[in-house]
Amino acid sequence: MDAFYASVEQRDHPELMGRPVVVGGDPRSRGVVAAASYEARRYGIRSAMPSREAYRRCPAAVFLPPRMGHYVAVSRQIRAVFHEITDLVEPLSLDEAYLDVTDNHLGEPLARVIAAHVKARIKADLGLTASAGVGPTKFIAKVASDLRKPDGLVVIPPERVDAFVAGLAIERFWSVGPATATRLHAAGIHTGADLRARSAEELRALLGKHGLFLHGLAHGVDERRVTPSREPKSKGSERTFASDVTAIAVLLESLDEQADRVLRSLDKIERTARTVTIKVRYGDFTTITRSRTLTTGVGDARTLHETAADLLLNHTEAATRPVRLVGVSVSGFVQEDAPTQLPLPGV
Repeated sequence: MDAFYASVEQRDHPELMGRPVVVGGDPRSRGVVAAASYEARRYGIRSAMPSREAYRRCPAAVFLPPRMGHYVAVSRQIRAVFHEITDLVEPLSLDEAYLDVTDNHLGEPLARVIAAHVKARIKADLGLTASAGVGPTKFIAKVASDLRKPDGLVVIPPERVDAFVAGLAIERFWSVGPATATRLHAAGIHTGADLRARSAEELRALLGKHGLFLHGLAHGVDERRVTPSREPKSKGSERTFASDVTAIAVLLESLDEQADRVLRSLDKIERTARTVTIKVRYGDFTTITRSRTLTTGVGDARTLHETAADLLLNHTEAATRPVRLVGVSVSGFVQEDAPTQLPLPGV
């Protein structure tokens, strides 16, 4: 989807059409930008940018708080369109998904036609624009979908994959973030062609297993399949404070609130989890995590609250350093029928 949250707001409020719209935190606070309309992006406003900086760049922008429940509902409507086409739909987020249309309910052999059909349905039914990328692999389709936003459609057939990949900047490759890009640039690798010129052994020596994965992508190899459902690996919640917090009681209270949200998330998926992790970001933006794995799954508020509190009090500097953000997450999910180790008496 194109600037999803902001586009939904512009659709629902026609007076905002053509105006720079920013969905996110209040620019007078420490909030961040969740989405920016294309009019706002012309001022250099991007997702995850501090709202204050977004306001500095465009004081005339309309700042709106997120309506996550509404965006989720719209996302479900979009996915309903996808499922009319194929059962193989793998959501990546509320506004993005992979579709495998090799076999499809339309009986249409051309993926380009299917992509155009999906875009037209979303526009007609929901009043929103989507951009589509069509290719023989996830990597190719994903990159193609970003090339002509908004309302774009880019098709990369198998015979064009080599030339397409060769011209890509290394930053467009899957899982290449700033740190990895810096290492690749230092090694003289700036494009897909540069990547392809290196052997698998060279890239493995440079980046480990990640190097082998990139070597495959550079040669058009991506064997990841579209997976319709995916088990979550973690559940978490966090809070950024309006101003740095030094009172430990306030931090503990916030941790309890985050823990309760996490427990509600666990209830929805009918799971317990063995590993508890807290996240602390200090006033200077230094961020740390502290974890503990329990012998049995966390299924009650008291256990989660006490574990998170102990990690905060005894394994961080929260009592002596100002804190900007705290969060709680759980992982290591336990299946309902999985055997568990009971705690021994006196342990």
